[in-house]
Amino acid sequence: MTYDFDLLVIGGGSGGIAAARRAADHGAQVGLVETRQLGGTCVNRGCLPKKLMVYAAQFADQFEVATSYGWAAGERRFDWATLIAAIDGEVQRLRGVYQDLLDKSGVELFRHRAQFVDEHTLALGETTVTAAKILIAAGGQPTRPDNIAGIEHAITSDDIFSLPQQPKRMVIIGGGYIGCEFASILNGLGTEVTQIVQGDSILSGFDDDLRNEVHAAMQRRGITMVTNSEQIAIAPAKSGFTLAVTTEQGQKTVFSDVVSLAATGRSPNVKGLGLENIDVTVEKGAIAVDDHYRTTVPHIFAIGDIIDRVSLTPVAIREGRLFADAEFGHQPATLDYDTIPTAVFTTPELGSVGLTEAKAAKTFGKDDIQTYCSRFQPLYYSLSDREPQGLIKLVIQKSTDRVLGAHLVGNHAAEIVQGVAIAVTKGITKADFDATLAIHPTTAEEFIGLGA
Repeated sequence: MTYDFDLLVIGGGSGGIAAARRAADHGAQVGLVETRQLGGTCVNRGCLPKKLMVYAAQFADQFEVATSYGWAAGERRFDWATLIAAIDGEVQRLRGVYQDLLDKSGVELFRHRAQFVDEHTLALGETTVTAAKILIAAGGQPTRPDNIAGIEHAITSDDIFSLPQQPKRMVIIGGGYIGCEFASILNGLGTEVTQIVQGDSILSGFDDDLRNEVHAAMQRRGITMVTNSEQIAIAPAKSGFTLAVTTEQGQKTVFSDVVSLAATGRSPNVKGLGLENIDVTVEKGAIAVDDHYRTTVPHIFAIGDIIDRVSLTPVAIREGRLFADAEFGHQPATLDYDTIPTAVFTTPELGSVGLTEAKAAKTFGKDDIQTYCSRFQPLYYSLSDREPQGLIKLVIQKSTDRVLGAHLVGNHAAEIVQGVAIAVTKGITKADFDATLAIHPTTAEEFIGLGA
């Protein structure tokens, strides 16, 4: 049978675009369907605009520390509208970059919502398009908890970039990395922040020592943490909102003068795709795939947030390229999800690669695990009266001396762990770390000779 395309990609986010371009490089005729802005969550509502906000929030600290180095700081004033306008301009530029990349690759772009008619046919508006292979890369979206009264009054993490004014008081519901990052950003910009967490600490899933370190540091910076929340109710007030929070210690009332930010996770965008018209299996709200991203229909594949494995932009990009290389370049390979480096852009930053202590003990047995953990004082603050600390941790398998995980809390943690991730991915040992000469004085040298 003849099809309109060798490959049709649903979703113009980072993963979908990477897959489309790589398949085109292999000689495939490729179409891509995206009804919203190119770049997906990362470019438009996620990591890139958020990181620009992180930079903006760090200047207040830099101004303060600068005075201890002899700089005279003048009047400081932050303007929210200027920042939002600048970020919007950069996002617009990046959308254009993605469009240029698709054009140069010869990928045909369809500005319609895609819906399956059958296993080879998609309805795009008033027309239909057929493809030999179809890749679903439709991403995810923020979730709104259905057990919070008044949740309709809360914005999601997508909406923070379009607030016309900076909130004076903000309540963030959720202790995941998105909530923690926005808490740090807004706190750094001068907003009074309260964060409501379901458990006893933030950043569930990260190494316990690191998450506790970040939790304590955020509190020292003035972020109010309400932990072990059992029930939340949001209600409009004369100026903003009130949140009644029930905890183990009783009920607490929190005020937010502008808005409450719900940062309680994301869910795969499976609705509206017409999956009921094909035999693709959906499990726990996500599309089920094998190690090569093949669904239960052999010629239909899925990557990125919609398969809900590791919802990170670099992961979606790698998954997309692996799919294209296997299906159109005849170069099959798989991704090791245990050595994915990641960062949380809180203040201080958290960088992590490999297994946490708990995951390593569960995988290899507690008796085969050795950890090295140390706090340190960054030299950057030594001339100031501030005393922020860093935390560094290695997780080692005793029987092989292999480094299973490397974790850091401190300034530039993401940049440092990116380099360390190469070593961990290649199976470096603790002895290899210790035999490496350190660059002094740096934060990264704390990894060398740890525990000696």
